[in-house]
Amino acid sequence: MNAHLPDDVRRRLAALVIDLEKAGALRSEFWAQIFATVPRHAFVPRWYEQQATEAGVTAWRLRDDSDRDAWLTAVYSDRTLVTALDPATAEQIDDRTWTGLPTSSSTAPHITAGMLEELDVHDGHRVWDVGTGTGYLTALLCARLGSRRVHSSDITPELVDAARNRLADLGYTPELTAADARLGHPGTTKFDRILATCSVQTIPTAWVQQTRRGGAILTDLDLGIEGGLVRVTVDGDYAGGGFTKTTGRFMAARADAHTYLRKPRAPYAPEAATRPTTVTAADVRNNYPFRLLLAFHLPYSTLVYHSADDGTLSLQLQQHDGTWARAPITGDHPHTVTYGGTHNLWTTVEAAWQWWNDHNRPTQDQFGYAREPNGQHYAWHIPDGRRWNLKP
Repeated sequence: MNAHLPDDVRRRLAALVIDLEKAGALRSEFWAQIFATVPRHAFVPRWYEQQATEAGVTAWRLRDDSDRDAWLTAVYSDRTLVTALDPATAEQIDDRTWTGLPTSSSTAPHITAGMLEELDVHDGHRVWDVGTGTGYLTALLCARLGSRRVHSSDITPELVDAARNRLADLGYTPELTAADARLGHPGTTKFDRILATCSVQTIPTAWVQQTRRGGAILTDLDLGIEGGLVRVTVDGDYAGGGFTKTTGRFMAARADAHTYLRKPRAPYAPEAATRPTTVTAADVRNNYPFRLLLAFHLPYSTLVYHSADDGTLSLQLQQHDGTWARAPITGDHPHTVTYGGTHNLWTTVEAAWQWWNDHNRPTQDQFGYAREPNGQHYAWHIPDGRRWNLKP
């Protein structure tokens, strides 16, 4: 297929593959050959480029193939390209610019490559790709396994229809369905591999049930403060494994085809006190494995940015009951924390920071993850077995 591509596409595609190999995202010759034959531009005819308005608000400007050079440069760069916006939050600024939340994207190639390497597929495997999106990942799987062994689902019918046409143009005919995949595949097929490019708070029961014994599930697990890619092997109703060396985060799975449902949040508790701290906002922001560990300690809490009336920007940790703690990002007092609510939330941050440093700052792939038959799930530190129960 590569031989039939225009010269400007072939050059860019070859350069992307070389970059992915140098970065260690593509580790096998077989996947490198597949990436070199599947054109990404066929799946991203348009995308939204992030910009900021004069008021500092994030906006998305529509880009397309009307400027061929800029289009191909973007598509064959190692970038995630936003391809759809939430209509419930989108507000049009001009004829090509909107505000709003992204709801679909074409994943950065290094993440796609890393996930496919982690997936460890073999000839004859049947794979369910959850989150069809543009169809690019589905095409890569078809090139590896053949179309009849690839199934793909997306919550948005329009995305599924568009992906089906793009795939067919390249000669791929996988089974595509429009559905909330968390409820299970609509057929009776059992899969050797399930690969999800959306985040879930826990691995759905249906996925475990529809994976063959000894098969694997690879998905982004969203624990609130942080999350990451987990790969688990299925043994009956049990699934266990761990966080992968490949890192990447995905948009959350949703039940609505076009928008995210807004969850109510309790009002912030009154401010209680400000005190010194040994852990700054920079410590939290600059260390992904630590944020993941912190999510084990405080599952389904969240991190947000807070802007004070005096202009100070802070990193705020908060819980559903209104308890919060914030550490300044800007200003003259980075080693302080202000908190409010039922308890001093930042003490957990400090304890987790101490544990992480005492254990030589373990990376994410030193943490295991398991889902029990009763739906309970937990993470653990592989070297010493320290365990954290995770409650959605």
